Amino acid sequence: MSLARNLNRALTVTTGLQVRRAPQTAKGKRSAPPEPAERPAATYRCPSAEELATDRLLRRPVFIISSIRSGSTLLRMMLGAHPRLHAPHELHIGRLEVTCANWFSERAMGALGLERGDLEHLLWDRVMHRELVKAGKDFIVEKTPANAYMYRRLKDAWPDARFVFLLRHPESIARSWHETDPVKRPLDTAVTDVLRYMTAVEEARTADADGFSVRYEDITDDPEREMRRLCEFLGVDYAPAMLNYGKKTGRELVRGLGDWRENIRTGTVQPGRSLPTEDEIPERLRAMCAAWGYPS
Repeated sequence: MSLARNLNRALTVTTGLQVRRAPQTAKGKRSAPPEPAERPAATYRCPSAEELATDRLLRRPVFIISSIRSGSTLLRMMLGAHPRLHAPHELHIGRLEVTCANWFSERAMGALGLERGDLEHLLWDRVMHRELVKAGKDFIVEKTPANAYMYRRLKDAWPDARFVFLLRHPESIARSWHETDPVKRPLDTAVTDVLRYMTAVEEARTADADGFSVRYEDITDDPEREMRRLCEFLGVDYAPAMLNYGKKTGRELVRGLGDWRENIRTGTVQPGRSLPTEDEIPERLRAMCAAWGYPS
């Protein structure tokens, strides 16, 4: 048996990898490595009510489904001030992936009835449960904007989850996103970016008849009324502390994991921006304005 074959056998057992000769060009030179292919979607099963007892540590998690620049950090801070709700910074659990490094681990997990997606759900559940236990509270609230793109998977992974759909005037979302980097992100580009998020939010909101929809402008206009409504949906008593969640430092609001600017650091609800006039609303956003009940 050749040295290369022996080496590949050892590598396969220990790492799941093998050595291959790089393809040659017509002139006999090595070509650049190909771009990595997109990983196929993970397969998973939906746990039954009986299986939830062993497959999930979390009970009735809360997921905020929203676009970027919709006020989700403000909502997180308000909910996190409740004595029973823990709302950490964006966790981006959808980017935590599991890999079976070789055939043996893949077969071992398969014998347990666990596909890659099942293993990822166990990991996600454990990470969030760890944070919940450290906080000493009853329910976790997760608000990563990318949750909008994985609503169905979250619903399948936690059948008892509650979903809060946070809406904001589409033009305000686009303008806020534009203003974070106006040179590199012209308004038209910002509209394209946020429209993807808003479309995913609306698809999830339409699919979930039991979810709770709340508008950012209503929160800033009458925060007590909206928090009372939200607490009723979540099955917890209203807590006045939600309106004054406390002044925060830069260490508590991590840049890149949610809003970290001065308004959110004040510890209280700040007035929202004025709604745009009709001629300020880009044509591409008018259908979404109508769907969310805003003048268009």
